[in-house]
Amino acid sequence: MSRPGTDEAISRAHREEWARVVASLARRFGDLDIAEESAAEAFATAVERWPADGIPPNPGAWLTTTANRKAIDRLRRESRRDDKQKEAHAMYAVEAPQPAGAVDDDRLRLIFTCCHPALAMETRVALTLRLVGGLTVPEIARAFLVQESTMGQRITRAKAKIRAARIPYRVPPAADLPVRVSGVLTVLFLVFNEGYLASGPDSDPLRADLTAEAIRLARLTRALLPDDGEVAGLLALMLLTEARHGARVSPGGELVTLEEQDRGAWDAALIAEGHGIVRERLASGVAPGRFQILAAINAVHTSAREAGQTDWSQVVALYDQLVRLDPSPVVALNRAVAVAELDGPEVGLALVGRLQDALAGYHALHATRADLLRRLGRRDEARAAYGRAIELAGNRAEVTYLTRRRDELARRPGAESR
Repeated sequence: MSRPGTDEAISRAHREEWARVVASLARRFGDLDIAEESAAEAFATAVERWPADGIPPNPGAWLTTTANRKAIDRLRRESRRDDKQKEAHAMYAVEAPQPAGAVDDDRLRLIFTCCHPALAMETRVALTLRLVGGLTVPEIARAFLVQESTMGQRITRAKAKIRAARIPYRVPPAADLPVRVSGVLTVLFLVFNEGYLASGPDSDPLRADLTAEAIRLARLTRALLPDDGEVAGLLALMLLTEARHGARVSPGGELVTLEEQDRGAWDAALIAEGHGIVRERLASGVAPGRFQILAAINAVHTSAREAGQTDWSQVVALYDQLVRLDPSPVVALNRAVAVAELDGPEVGLALVGRLQDALAGYHALHATRADLLRRLGRRDEARAAYGRAIELAGNRAEVTYLTRRRDELARRPGAESR
């Protein structure tokens, strides 16, 4: 096979099989360092051998077998240097059976391990993005706006803490799930977001592998906790967002905003499923949490046949509920966007202005401000705001969109499209 064909097969295998291989090794060897490094070595071996030997019929099985061999070779080497008896036992010991549960999935076990409450939330997210999402350390560092070396140290310390504290590689018992699940939901949401709009300039603008994996794990989590409203809300939010995937980037590689998307390209089945979950939660009579409100907001958007039919008063009312639960600047920014649609860009701009200090390094604030200034005819200020948004944005499809918007303002007045 040609080198480009092999490269594509390896890239696809990395997207589809990385988490499965790491999770399988973590379960067998009980060490995240061994799991990650052996998986990486297996993919490096594929880069060397597949161009010559051909792509195996089952790439995932080939990678898992190769990674297991790499791990065993490593343990053999270490057993000669270190405590031979101890390492040999670890290498050949029969894995203790796990108690039966509602779900038996290696990757879900890995999520719960990465999301142990002993770890700080930002560390849980970073570790999950690395081990489950397969993101590189530079990609994760960009998402967190920190230096690559800093992020590498965080991930290394997190794995060491899991090993030293003997944090078990399993889905917790039913009694512990409610306490643990909120952290898992937050991490799954952030993994989904990285796929929805990838933060790195060198990655695909949309990472369908990450959004699909986050949805799959959210479904499994719902099977564990079928009556948990926030688990259901997160799943509905993901489904309603993923439904728009096919319309979010133009053939030319430019981000397409919600109001400009071809709604006929949305996935009707995902929308129907998401709407069904939202209605089910509303019928429960239980006060909604953050994810349920976000799902309801997306249900309003996906109910409108055209952008002009969006019920912005309902969207603002939902954001009013959300801001009471989550008074973060990002939620306030999203509410300001909705208010601008309902009450006009000048009102929205005043709300955005209150957030400039808190969100000075957040590209979406500057993009929102630029759009509102453009709508008010304040072209020079809008161009400057677009420029700042472009400097801060990492997603190349978004940069392409923002650049076009900025450049339109250099033309004669009225030449730009809304």
